[in-house]
Amino acid sequence: MVANPMKKEVAMTRISSLLAVAAILVAPSFPAQAQTGISAALLDSYRNAARQEDSGFRDFSARRGEAFFHAKNGDLSCASCHTDSPKQTGRHAKTGKAIEALAPVANARRLSDPAKVEKWFKRNCNDVLQRPCTAREKGDFVTWLISAQ
Repeated sequence: MVANPMKKEVAMTRISSLLAVAAILVAPSFPAQAQTGISAALLDSYRNAARQEDSGFRDFSARRGEAFFHAKNGDLSCASCHTDSPKQTGRHAKTGKAIEALAPVANARRLSDPAKVEKWFKRNCNDVLQRPCTAREKGDFVTWLISAQ
């Protein structure tokens, strides 16, 4: 039995079209998957540090992370510049400069570079809290950001 070349060409075109659609549908998930890996490694490093800071440490909490974000220290909280939602663009309280969304779901670059994450924790914790953040606070906060949908 000889295959019809026209049917074969139509079938190949359909397969190519389906593969193209599948690639379009799957492509947006790759940054999220990469982000999850980076975030997991970041959380593991905070988890290890938190255990060293507190032998009773169990794990991080998105609820504590959200409370930390909204907690006021004097007139300031993280939300003072970043808004009440980590998915929205914020504005620096003093300079007025725009601040990109914190949540990875709204800004794929967030949490993608551990050195930058640490740089901003160091700067912002000192500005808002007048002290460095603990590993537990960092882990709780990152856990909350990752959970933002």
